[in-house]
Amino acid sequence: MATGGLKMIENMLGQLPASEQKIAEFILQNPHAVVNRTVNELGVKAGASGAAVVRLCKSLGVNGFQDLKFRIAGDLAKPAERGYRDIEPGESFLSIAQKTTSNSIQSLKDTEELINLEELEKAVKALKQASNIHLYGIGASHIIALDAQQKLIRINKGATAFSDSHLVATLIANAKKEDVFFGISFSGETPEVVKVMTLAKEQGMKTISLTKYGNTALSALSDIKLYTAYSAEAPFRSGATSSRLAQLYVIDILFLSMATAQYAETIESIDKTRDAIQFLKERN
Repeated sequence: MATGGLKMIENMLGQLPASEQKIAEFILQNPHAVVNRTVNELGVKAGASGAAVVRLCKSLGVNGFQDLKFRIAGDLAKPAERGYRDIEPGESFLSIAQKTTSNSIQSLKDTEELINLEELEKAVKALKQASNIHLYGIGASHIIALDAQQKLIRINKGATAFSDSHLVATLIANAKKEDVFFGISFSGETPEVVKVMTLAKEQGMKTISLTKYGNTALSALSDIKLYTAYSAEAPFRSGATSSRLAQLYVIDILFLSMATAQYAETIESIDKTRDAIQFLKERN
């Protein structure tokens, strides 16, 4: 059963227009009341209109009101979630380990619910067909770009992951239209990444973004939009923890989806890279 309706609403709540936000808040407070209502009934109950409900579904990126209800029904059938928990002063190592594990699992589960299979399929197709793939992220997102680069190189795909914005801009200026630009930013608002994405668009390149769920400057520019779940991260979990794991998780899904679509070629390439590394080890 599909899930993620409530998670989509939670992630998008602060970005919605007033009329849609009113409906979204009603749904979060009364999820059971939504499942058996029509568009117009929900609009009236939330003090808005049926048209606002339709607009909300569009803002959330679901395939209409029935899809949203189906996802909410799936959410209500799930076991209760523990949610995200931050560390406290003087906390034991055992408790920190347990909370880190719980937060990591929660982040991956939340992100899984937000995966748009159509966008994933488009991303896999674009990466398979690309002459070269240029990945770009700043800070913690650069680590994600490097991880994606080494995975792509192992299956014989040309991939770059530079951190210097001037070098990346120079690279994009000379890139082919058959190349793909892959911008990574959890916030979706990192100025350098947004500017390089704009340059890539002007060059006629196919563009992919990986951001938190919702409307961001980076996702608005991209042809293909991939998302991770957004949580109200406490100070010790910001940036490089649960969000980083979710980004790595999406990269893994992309890589494995590419691998299964070209299984024989992938195995051959990985075998070659494994032999090359073994050769280096034997010579030391």
